[in-house]
Amino acid sequence: MAGSAARGVPAPGDRAAGSLARVRLTAFWERMHAQFGEAYAASVAQDYVIAVLGDRTVNQALADGVAVVTVWRGVCEAFEFPERVR
Repeated sequence: MAGSAARGVPAPGDRAAGSLARVRLTAFWERMHAQFGEAYAASVAQDYVIAVLGDRTVNQALADGVAVVTVWRGVCEAFEFPERVR
């Protein structure tokens, strides 16, 4: 279970961790929408393969349990976002 928590995946039945994960995921999508717009953010997440995420898309990485912050950093690096956005 410690391995799951380290990846940002709450342990089964861990209500507090689940809430925190939802908040972080909500913040992630807010940032994606702010940077790309709502429609394009969905397209980027589904179609753009990011090398630092193990050659996965955002959606694949999140589904595989990669921590939200790691996925966001991967997006920032791939699209060369300025430091103020990161």
